[in-house]
Amino acid sequence: MDKSKAGWILVIAAAAAAGISYRLIVLNRLEQTSLLFIGIPAIIALICVLTPKPASATGTILKAVTLFIGIAGTFLGEGTICLLMASPLFYIIGVIIGVAIDHAKKNSTMVTCLVFLAMVPMSSEGVHPRTSFNREEAITAEQVIPATPDQVRAALNAPPQLGNKLPFYLRLGFPHPLAFNRTGSSVGDKETIHFGGGEGKPGDLSLEITEFSDHQLRFRALSDTSHVAHWLKWEESTVLWSPVDATHTRVQWTLRYRRLLDPALYFGPWERYAVRLTARQLIQDAATPR
Repeated sequence: MDKSKAGWILVIAAAAAAGISYRLIVLNRLEQTSLLFIGIPAIIALICVLTPKPASATGTILKAVTLFIGIAGTFLGEGTICLLMASPLFYIIGVIIGVAIDHAKKNSTMVTCLVFLAMVPMSSEGVHPRTSFNREEAITAEQVIPATPDQVRAALNAPPQLGNKLPFYLRLGFPHPLAFNRTGSSVGDKETIHFGGGEGKPGDLSLEITEFSDHQLRFRALSDTSHVAHWLKWEESTVLWSPVDATHTRVQWTLRYRRLLDPALYFGPWERYAVRLTARQLIQDAATPR
């Protein structure tokens, strides 16, 4: 068998091993931890470098990761947004391991094992509370809009504008709001936002008003059955507004949530960016008078 065929058999074997590992991770409800996003690419890399390869370890790993990402949509059932977010991390881990092996002209097997062992503690993030970083986040967006404070309050008291064009990143695969229902505008009243589109099944985010004054509106999250709950858990939404001059008002929208994806160093910035875009969109859709 020539090296080219042997290399592709190796790539397929690595992808199959990753698929089996993924299923085991899902069965143990660990698909949101670093065991998936670091552990699987580490497994692919380990298999690739410990088996005869057609060229360099780095080239073999990148080929395997590319194949894995290409078939993941059907083979593993991962959605588009998950692949887009996770694929750079897969390549980074693969390159780190591949470069280490390629530079180890002697004792490559030993170096491979040492690199893989170094990945074990990194892969454990999120598996247990003791191996997790702080998950609580609070993101604030601020904007000055051409309206008086009373007009802002009236806009917040009315149903938000739905169907407005979302930022590009939020259109990649995230669910978007399709319908809105509120029982009232007093403390204790409930608000339900129905989400659909993107990846995952439709679902509802349920909120309760905990404060509504002349300058502040606060909600606490009760439940979330949308696919967003796969990535983060909403906790609280707070809107503050204050006059800038006779015709302009400064609006601050803060969203508090609990990050559910690991590793924090990688997924933390992704989620903060998405939530900041969401807060800005809320100012536009819910706090800006029509």
